Amino acid sequence: MTDSKEIFAKISGATQDNEYFLPLPRGYKKGKTRYVIVMGTVMSGLGKGIFSSCLAKLLQDKGLKVAPIKLEGYLNIDSGTLNPFRHGEVFVLDDGMETDMDLGTYERMLDQNLSRANFSTSGQIYSSVLHKERHGDYLGRDVQMIPHVTGEVKLKLRQLAMGSDADVVFVEIGGTVGDLENAFYIEAIRELAYEEGPNSTCFVALTYILEPRTLGEQKSKAAQLGVKQLMQMGIQPDIIACRAENPVSEQARQKMSVFGNVPFERVFSMHDSASIYSIPGMLRDCGLDFEVIKMLKIEDRINLRHERKEWGRWCDFMDKIGRENQEVTIGITGKYTSVRDSYASILNALEHAGIQSGCRVQIKWIETTDVTGENAAECLRDVDGIIVPGGFGMRGMEGKIACVQYARENGVPYLGLCLGFQAAVIEFARNVCGLTKAGSREIDQQCPEPVIDILPEQKKIEGLGGNMRLGGQDVEIKTDTMAWRLFGKAESVRMRFRHRYEVDPRYIETLERGGMVFSGKAPNQPIMQILEIPGHPFFMGTQAHPELTSRPLRPHPMFAGLVRAAMNKKA
Repeated sequence: MTDSKEIFAKISGATQDNEYFLPLPRGYKKGKTRYVIVMGTVMSGLGKGIFSSCLAKLLQDKGLKVAPIKLEGYLNIDSGTLNPFRHGEVFVLDDGMETDMDLGTYERMLDQNLSRANFSTSGQIYSSVLHKERHGDYLGRDVQMIPHVTGEVKLKLRQLAMGSDADVVFVEIGGTVGDLENAFYIEAIRELAYEEGPNSTCFVALTYILEPRTLGEQKSKAAQLGVKQLMQMGIQPDIIACRAENPVSEQARQKMSVFGNVPFERVFSMHDSASIYSIPGMLRDCGLDFEVIKMLKIEDRINLRHERKEWGRWCDFMDKIGRENQEVTIGITGKYTSVRDSYASILNALEHAGIQSGCRVQIKWIETTDVTGENAAECLRDVDGIIVPGGFGMRGMEGKIACVQYARENGVPYLGLCLGFQAAVIEFARNVCGLTKAGSREIDQQCPEPVIDILPEQKKIEGLGGNMRLGGQDVEIKTDTMAWRLFGKAESVRMRFRHRYEVDPRYIETLERGGMVFSGKAPNQPIMQILEIPGHPFFMGTQAHPELTSRPLRPHPMFAGLVRAAMNKKA
């Protein structure tokens, strides 16, 4: 068989005389970057992103540069049009890329701002291949799944490796190995391991150990069959992570070791825990991080002094979990409350803020479709703070406005996010400024007093999603306001956005005259981005999504402010 070094010496495009197809980024050096590939079996939604990000954090703590990427099997170009009921929240990156919620897990755990280079879908891969075919890049060859589509996947991984200068790229493949749409991804990484050579890749199979209540014992057969299916596709796992409700028994791990051809010390029990932030410690305690480093032969790159410092900071954070001396209840009022993943980043942001303040944050889910002005007090009487989160469409909107009114009139700490910002503007316009017919063009195109509307420059952009304001934007902060104090008296901050509608500039003077303060705006534009009401214990709204940039060790100031205000209310 031709050695992989000889393959790299050949030309990158397949011709009639050469079947090797290696589209390589210019200057790519084989062996510089290693790859950890995480795949799932039995079922999806087991926490591949959590496992991958926690393992990546442990390597990052050792001074290694890591870069994650999520490969999704669906044909959408991005996650922007996916219904939260089906796929959880849409997580927006700083460069405007709309991704799935796992990218949020990576950003939080690694404290990194990721980009579109860290996310790919089948739709992106196919689109790129077809674009190249139309431009003659394949030199007249018939374009096939192998080598051209798989070659595009490998190219994307290697481009990320070069662009990030990573020591280790963590590749998470969505869904399971049995999904038809993932077959070309799995073939691509098999080829990648072959081309990169020995010690270049580490394959992780994350599986599920069943524990039927009627049997009273753990069963590993489904997990065994899932791993066997992976091996039939040409991939020998190096690590098996076993998800389960309770710690996986030694007997079940032994079975997975034997049938998976994996050393027993690399079969890891990833059982349920009170916080995902305890999982790095679980991985570290069983030495899985050093097993990966040994497999990839990168011992010479680690910095143990850096690890001691970073792990000390993480342990200080972990020591605060479970030791909270106060408890508050925050009401989240939305229309996707039956699917908790729809608000994953909000839940994490509240957890970060609570841990920092020594407060356990309990959540009360309030379906706003059922809330009216008459029953709002009954629905909200036992909450210490209220969040109206983002969303699209008219369902539940009047219920959200009723929640805003209750918070404003009763001194309940309030934080409005995106649509919650708009609901606060509408409520204030109606009940304080006398614009009784105030509303939003999104809800009613014939609204007589559209305090929320699409700005003229946005109306010129056609197509669903095309006229959305996406990604990171700078926000000018007005001095001597609550926002100014929360952000450490900064004159400008960067926040992430995902919306079409804005406060109509024609109504800004009326709203300000009524007492509303717009404490954050877009530089050099009449676009209002943060509001507050002076004299209220805590009443803030933002057109942005601050939950997307909250980190375990750096809670977002707006969530920290809300939790502190809720604690003061309950005290």
